[in-house]
Amino acid sequence: MSKPIRIVSVVGARPNFMKVAPIHRAFKQYAPEYEHHIVHTGQHYDAAMSDAFFQDLEMPTPTVFLGIGSGSHAEQTAKVMIAFEQTCLELKPDLVIVVGDVNSTIACALVAVKMGIKTAHVEAGLRSYDRSMPEEINRIATDAICDYWFTTEESGNRILKESGFPEKHIFFVGNTMIDSLHFALSKAEQSTVLQELDLKKGAYGLVTMHRPSNVDDPVQLQSLLEILAKISSERAIVFPMHPRTSTKIREYGFADIIRSGKQLVITHPKGYIDFLALMKDADFVLTDSGGIQEETTVLGIPCITARTTTERPVTVEMGTNILIQPNPQAISTALHDIVHLPRKQGAIPPLWDGKAAERIAEILVTQCIKAQ
Repeated sequence: MSKPIRIVSVVGARPNFMKVAPIHRAFKQYAPEYEHHIVHTGQHYDAAMSDAFFQDLEMPTPTVFLGIGSGSHAEQTAKVMIAFEQTCLELKPDLVIVVGDVNSTIACALVAVKMGIKTAHVEAGLRSYDRSMPEEINRIATDAICDYWFTTEESGNRILKESGFPEKHIFFVGNTMIDSLHFALSKAEQSTVLQELDLKKGAYGLVTMHRPSNVDDPVQLQSLLEILAKISSERAIVFPMHPRTSTKIREYGFADIIRSGKQLVITHPKGYIDFLALMKDADFVLTDSGGIQEETTVLGIPCITARTTTERPVTVEMGTNILIQPNPQAISTALHDIVHLPRKQGAIPPLWDGKAAERIAEILVTQCIKAQ
């Protein structure tokens, strides 16, 4: 029997898990001719949270855990590259899949391409046009060196084609993040997180904030917390707090602001299933995240994104997402309007149907790997 074709998918941070889990499931139908391995760089790693994500998404234990940990962008990227090179020497993959836009994405793509390993980028072509975001640099650089590009929305197709990428290697497949959402919805229905937090369906707002531009600046963070405390007098506000945000609140001495919120519920970060349960039953969401813009669009939940730009324009053009300037006045106005005025109605973008990973696996098997 000939040696199986070996595919390695890289996960580094929480959003990567949701993007890779359905790809792993999709490749099962091609076994034993194809082996799919997961390499976890440990770029963002908390044992309890990481284990919860793997359990929630029914992912196998990674073949390799690199245990990189935190550090500056340069330090983290360099560590991932050194460790992933050794992994590639040992596993000898025929193809590497990188997803999204984190440091592990560009680091592993650089290693694979320089080792002569064909590399595919899932979630290719997205652009915010804001080079102050590290993720934007990672997106641009990863697309520039990969061999195959799998896109989630029409803007990605257009950007790649206009930039001169070969059309025969650009594949519009949909969104594997949404595959995970479809997979997990029934589990989310069984979650008890609303009862644990004493919340009622449709009677609370959900908030996530973690970007440096929103939480590292003490003036910006103070304004944001004061706005949330004020709006919590009208509507319960649930804030699963990113470790970065909670650290800054302690550092700046803002705990009293949180305590002043009448219905401001602060929690630790939640696993995927519990967070999905909170999101699907929320009245609205305020965020600076990328993936949440997509998930709320599919769930039909109004979403306010406090950022100057979005790399996911379809969520604004078709979906329930509203992009606002991340300043106190704009955030305060948007929250007031979403509580008191009619909401934006949205539609689900093309191919966000829960089958993107199946398309990716089929294309890689029938068109890409066979042609190598």
